Amino acid sequence: MVPAFSPTPPDRERQRRLAEALRALHHGPQPLVLANAWDAASALIFARAGAKAIATTSAGIAAVLGYPDGQHITPNEMTAAVARIATVVDLPVSADLEAGYGDAPQQAADAARAALDAGAVGLNLEDTTDSSEGPLLDPERQAQKIRAVRAVGEETGVPLVINARTDVFLAQVGEPYGRVQLASTRAKVYRAAGADCIFVPGVSDPATIRQLLAAIDAPLNILAVPGTPSVSELQRLGVARISLGSGPMRAALALTRDIAQELFVQGTYSRLENAIPYADLCRFLAKS
Repeated sequence: MVPAFSPTPPDRERQRRLAEALRALHHGPQPLVLANAWDAASALIFARAGAKAIATTSAGIAAVLGYPDGQHITPNEMTAAVARIATVVDLPVSADLEAGYGDAPQQAADAARAALDAGAVGLNLEDTTDSSEGPLLDPERQAQKIRAVRAVGEETGVPLVINARTDVFLAQVGEPYGRVQLASTRAKVYRAAGADCIFVPGVSDPATIRQLLAAIDAPLNILAVPGTPSVSELQRLGVARISLGSGPMRAALALTRDIAQELFVQGTYSRLENAIPYADLCRFLAKS
């Protein structure tokens, strides 16, 4: 029987240094660019391509285990995946903890503590909810969750980097003309509660990004998708953090789907021609 994966207990002093490095990357001359990892191999690929930090994708990790996105994966399964990623890279790791696996501040605190114990030094915390009353949690309630997460960092001596996500645009809450105001109002509450960065997915046009930057007094995270301005253009706008979310994982699955279609329909294998050679893969993983 293969033994269960058991990460080494984290070195809090090392985590503290990594957390401070991650926070500084949000205030550098260039944006922090993140190609979100879904397993150890993808994390290593991003690290060796020049990533300054590794962020995880909740959708990607959930998909690997057969779950749809949206807190269907268990917190233990999520943090086990984060631990594997944190074990193989010598970079700050920010864990996507979805909405903290519950609407209560204590649930968010428990998720943050588990992510810290898994080796992460930052986290995403979104304001979505499963409540029938609306797609977004009351902002003051979300602020309580952020404060609870901040307290975990203070207790452990690791200044967790909190990327507070609001899904105003992604969930298309309210009328389009009022979404910048709604998102920025939430952002100010989350920033006051202790968030380091504000994540507003669902926005890609420069005009809206400019409006958000003018209204939000905090580093801004943009989710890059096809059609989003380039990294250099986003840098000129003033965006501090750029992430790809589940995009790389979904692109990898699209290639897998194409391989399967070619194999089972045409009986050929040309889609494998760009595969990493087997020997190279073994050497690549052995170095980790």
